[in-house]
Formats: sequence, C-alpha cells, structure tokens
Amino acid sequence: MGKLYIVPTPIGNLEDMTLRAIRVLKEVDLILAEDTRTSGRLLQHFEIPTQMQSHHMHNEHKMVDRLIKKLQAGETIALISDAGTPAISDPGFLLTRACVENGITVDCLPGATAFVPALVNSGLPNDKFVFEGFLPVKKGRQTRLKFLAEESRTMIFYESPHKLLKTLGNFVEFLGDDRKVSVSRELTKLYEETIRGTTTEVLKHYTGNPPKGEIVIIVAGKK
Repeated sequence: MGKLYIVPTPIGNLEDMTLRAIRVLKEVDLILAEDTRTSGRLLQHFEIPTQMQSHHMHNEHKMVDRLIKKLQAGETIALISDAGTPAISDPGFLLTRACVENGITVDCLPGATAFVPALVNSGLPNDKFVFEGFLPVKKGRQTRLKFLAEESRTMIFYESPHKLLKTLGNFVEFLGDDRKVSVSRELTKLYEETIRGTTTEVLKHYTGNPPKGEIVIIVAGKK
C-alpha cells in the first residue's frame, strides 16, 4: 500500500512552509494540486521537481477511483491546495474518505490555515468555536443565518472581497447591529490587517474602504 499525504502550503508568506512539507513533496511519486500554475511557482521556489497533476472541485469525483488504484499499487501521493490546508473549504475530503474506506494510510501534516490566526487575533472567545466556511450564496442562506443567530459559540466564516459587504449586512440584519465581529484579510501578507468592532462599525469601515484579498470573518456568539 502507498500513502496519501495532506500537505498544507503557505497562505501568503512563503516562510510559513515547513521543512517537513518540503521533504514530503520532494519524496512522493505524485503531487495533486488544485491549480498547477499556482503550485508550480511554489514548487519552483523550493526546488521541488516532483510531477504534478491537477485535482480540483470540478474533477475530484471522477479521479478518486484512479487515484485509489495508484495508492493500492504502492505509490505515494501528496495533496496540496492553492493555499492553506487541503479539505478546509478546498478539495480533499473525497479522496481522504476513499483512502480511509480502503485501508490506505492518510498522513495530514500540520501547517498553515487561515482561520486559526484570524480566530486567535480577533480577541473573541476561542475556547469553543464553530467553523462555517462560506455561507450559501442563495438557496438556504437566510435559513442558515437565522439558525446561526442563536449560536452561542464564536463563529468562523470565509468570504470573498466582493461579497463581504453583503455578508456584513446580513449579520446586521440577522445577528444584530451590536454583535462583535473581527475581519482579517491578507493574513501573513504585506498588507495584512484586522478590523474589529460591531457589525455596524465594521460594515461602515468597509463601505468606505473596499476590501481586497482573502478574508476571514470571526463573529461572536449570542450571549
């Protein structure tokens, strides 16, 4: 039997790449990359010559059986995403589940993921929290927001810059205008920033300052 490695990659700052991650990516037979162009720059930077293959949300279903056969034949495979830890709002779950079902070892390396630093530096309670990822775009969005209005744990969301104002507006509507929120963007990068305040205050800030970059929203639970 081969082995599947889940390998986190930096979310911005290349210095966050671990020595173990570099070694594993050099030693495996194949690297599955969400976007081979993006990952190609990473591999070139760390002088990793391993062959890459595209593995993303549009082809992961039809690739699973073929990859399982490779692993059963003794190959070692590493799965990476464009940034952060695979399977966290990125492809990875389907292949991991198939490996577990087929008795193939899965080794997930610790490493970069965006929501942990965003949660820790938010100043909001982090002893108990719930990861929501991206909210539904249309169907089920209001239902989910109404449900989360009663959530007592700190909540974590991912959002794109062009949808941030809509989402903050939804939080004002469904969670209240005084709910504490922290918005972190461009984590580990040159223009990293975290804006904290009430839903109304943070919405006002970004209305006057259109956001750019990857965004993590931390929202206080209901008291």
